[in-house]
Amino acid sequence: MAVSLSPESAVERVGERTTRPPRVAREPREATRLGPGHPIPYGRLFGPLVLLAAWTLLSLTHVLDPRLIPAPWSVAQTAAGLIANGTLQANLVASLARAGVGLVFGVLAGTALAALAGLSVIGDALIDGPVQIKRAIPSLGMIPLMILWFGIGETMKIIVIALAVLVPVYINTHAALSGIDKRYVELAETLRLNRWTFIHRIIIPGALPGFFTGLRLAVTAAWIGLVVVEQINAESGLGYMMVQADQYGQTGVIFVGLAVYGLFGWLADSLVRALERRTLGWRRTLAR
Repeated sequence: MAVSLSPESAVERVGERTTRPPRVAREPREATRLGPGHPIPYGRLFGPLVLLAAWTLLSLTHVLDPRLIPAPWSVAQTAAGLIANGTLQANLVASLARAGVGLVFGVLAGTALAALAGLSVIGDALIDGPVQIKRAIPSLGMIPLMILWFGIGETMKIIVIALAVLVPVYINTHAALSGIDKRYVELAETLRLNRWTFIHRIIIPGALPGFFTGLRLAVTAAWIGLVVVEQINAESGLGYMMVQADQYGQTGVIFVGLAVYGLFGWLADSLVRALERRTLGWRRTLAR
């Protein structure tokens, strides 16, 4: 399996023909005095658990009006009922399908445009300006136009999600490509690397940190877009379920939908973080 390398490691690998002293294995470094310290196992769970504890405490002390903000156990009972009759599973599958398709198309388009703009002067001149203009136009504000062009079916919903995803992926990947040190390019030319080796060994490892940052933002953008489009002539999905609940004053069902949105958004972000750590294992950052 191919392993991503840092630009420094890439140049060293390609330049193995040159004479160099043998390497000495590095020992793991201790936490620095000014650094944040060692990571806490499962530390990212602490924040959500604190919020849940505060919600529970405020509900038990009747500070929160249960008609407006139901207690956690009431929301759990409502979720159990929705699971028992299959409503939650059916709507969740529909939402995941919409978000997943829109995310894939948006990530592919954003990455392709960033590569064309970041690796070509002509591409940058043609692509970066329109994308920056699109960046200033909220994707959700384009919904009336999308409805006019594509109707109110599934195509419109997926396009809106893809447009919301495209911008953060493009911006961060393009910035990472543009920020690669020019000295690596000069060194690659000195070593007479061909273009594919140069892209594979230097450009891609250099752009991956920005790409993963954009991907994390893209996952959030996909969920935000999903919340909105599922309230427009949808017949399934978490947003549709919440709209129906609003019409009948079912606050508990609305909170179940919000909780599922939040839970799956957090899980998706955690998955991207894990993939980033595995792919970019060569980096030494404050988070390690």
